[in-house]
Amino acid sequence: MSWDFNENIPIYQQIIEHIKFSIATGEYKAGNKIMPVRELAAAAKVNPNTMQKALCELEREGLLYTQRTAGRFVTDDKQRITELRRSLADEHICLFIEKMTQLGFTSCEAADELAKHIKGETE
Repeated sequence: MSWDFNENIPIYQQIIEHIKFSIATGEYKAGNKIMPVRELAAAAKVNPNTMQKALCELEREGLLYTQRTAGRFVTDDKQRITELRRSLADEHICLFIEKMTQLGFTSCEAADELAKHIKGETE
C-alpha cells in the first residue's frame, strides 16, 4: 500500500479516502481485520493520532467497526460497500465530465469519447 500525501489536503482526509478506495477495490476485504493504529501510522509515516482520527471517521461512516480486544474490522455489510463503490464511481464520473467540459466537450461528446475508449477505438 502506497501512502503519497498532497500537502494541500489534510492528511487524515487523505487517509480516509485511501482506506475507502482500498475497501471499494477489495484490497481490504469485508469482515477482515485491519492493522492496528500504530502499525498503520508507521506504514503511512503519520502521527498515530492522525491515523486514529481517520479510522474513527470511517467507523462513524459505518465502513469499519471495532470489537473489544480483537481490533478493528472492515464492515461485512456488502450493501454498504456497494454504496461506497457507487459513490466513488460517481465522484470520478463527475470529475471526468468536469475535465471534459473544461476541454470544450459537451456531455454527449464526452460520453462518445468514453464509449470509443471503452471499445478500444482511441487514436
